[in-house]
Amino acid sequence: MTMTKKSLLAASALAGVLVLSSGSFALGRVSANADTPTVQPILTSAQQVGPAMLQGAGLNGFIVEDRERGVATISPLLERTTPAVVNIAVESTRQIPVSPLMRDPFFREFFQFPDQPREQRRSSAGSGVIVDAHEGYVLTNHHVVGDADSITVTLKDGRRLEAELLGSDDLTDIALLKVNAENLTALPLATETEVRTGDYVIAIGNPFGLGQTVTSGIVSATGRTGLNNQRYEDFIQTDAPINPGNSGGALVNSKGELIGINTAIIAPAGGNVGIGFAVPVDMAKGVMDQLIEHGEVRRGRIGVSIQTLTPDLAEALDLEATEGAVVSEVVEDSPSDKAGIKPGDVIIALNGEAIRTSSDLRNAVGLTQPDSKIELTVLRDGRERRIGVTVGDLPEPAEVSTPRLEGASITELPPHIREDVEDGVYIAMVEAGSPAWRAGLRQGDVILEVNRRAVDSVDAFNQRLSDIDGAIALTVQRGPGGLFLVLR
Repeated sequence: MTMTKKSLLAASALAGVLVLSSGSFALGRVSANADTPTVQPILTSAQQVGPAMLQGAGLNGFIVEDRERGVATISPLLERTTPAVVNIAVESTRQIPVSPLMRDPFFREFFQFPDQPREQRRSSAGSGVIVDAHEGYVLTNHHVVGDADSITVTLKDGRRLEAELLGSDDLTDIALLKVNAENLTALPLATETEVRTGDYVIAIGNPFGLGQTVTSGIVSATGRTGLNNQRYEDFIQTDAPINPGNSGGALVNSKGELIGINTAIIAPAGGNVGIGFAVPVDMAKGVMDQLIEHGEVRRGRIGVSIQTLTPDLAEALDLEATEGAVVSEVVEDSPSDKAGIKPGDVIIALNGEAIRTSSDLRNAVGLTQPDSKIELTVLRDGRERRIGVTVGDLPEPAEVSTPRLEGASITELPPHIREDVEDGVYIAMVEAGSPAWRAGLRQGDVILEVNRRAVDSVDAFNQRLSDIDGAIALTVQRGPGGLFLVLR
């Protein structure tokens, strides 16, 4: 059996539960029983802070003194920001698994079984953020609206609007809606200051039709990765509680600017334990711009396998650098190969922006449109070099050789997947409701084996399928865990 660099069995045993904050579940890393903590206010009385802070000096009005009531408050900030956060109600269709016997007309008639529905209507809810009042653009999460048949947006003033899904991207968990309405309020996007650990933030959501929820806290960390190695991650971590139903809501700084789209929480017992994650606004905006222009995200590639430079690796390779992405492999005839990138190079910057980890480089390249020109700063033999690279595009999905997987787009493994998986094929897209979808395949899955025989390319995968007349068992890696899918 082909093995990944991280054992499927070990990963499955150790995986905990990562709760996407709309209430759906994905594999994560933490598992323990814990109750949702009581949220404590930042300030409980005017005596806890100095007069300058109460008047908003240096905090742009984040915490101010209401002299009439004699309390510290963030009400003025909320009055400006909460009208931009909306409730999103989704109607979707779920395929109901049916026994093959129930599809046999003779069996149903002989045992007098009534016809059963093959589909079930499902309702769910999340939140969204208006980011362009003139165009009616609303950012939210892919996992909130990705499978929607219809989407309704409810504003803070009670207006209910039908929304159009302009595009959705599973690999960043960002989706873009459009509504047609006057007098909308949009949140400005943070552009002038970088987000730092310790910044005060508020998380705003509009879940389940209950009205808006607002929680406060600080930025606990930035650049968080590793929740799902098959996605593009650069999360802002916050202890501001992100409750179920708040997926797609706003993480706002003390200036009232949008700094992130709330996405997920670590929730061993299903509630918040103070570890929440938001997609940073610069990543969300990059996805939004592509969805507006193309209706999809066109990802770039430069054809390298990379890993993060660690102190031990730097010592072993006799490098003076302490941060960067080490090139372990260069794909022949790829953009990097043509530009002169070599194995052993340490990429420390892209277009002048520091590259500290392999995730930094993967995110930057993956969100760069094909045919764009970039400049990489690399360390080679103790010297810095600047190398221009023309970004290529990801390989086109291949045709699947069996009707049982119709609706799936299958490609060779992208470079960022090869960091963790040696062989297999990649599920780039699955059409909702298609045979592949009903079989259980999802975007981002990696198929490792067909009937326990390893596959190392799309051609090998199709050849394996063509040799099988009966049941097909697919060994699939999904996130850090694994599963078998059986097709009949």
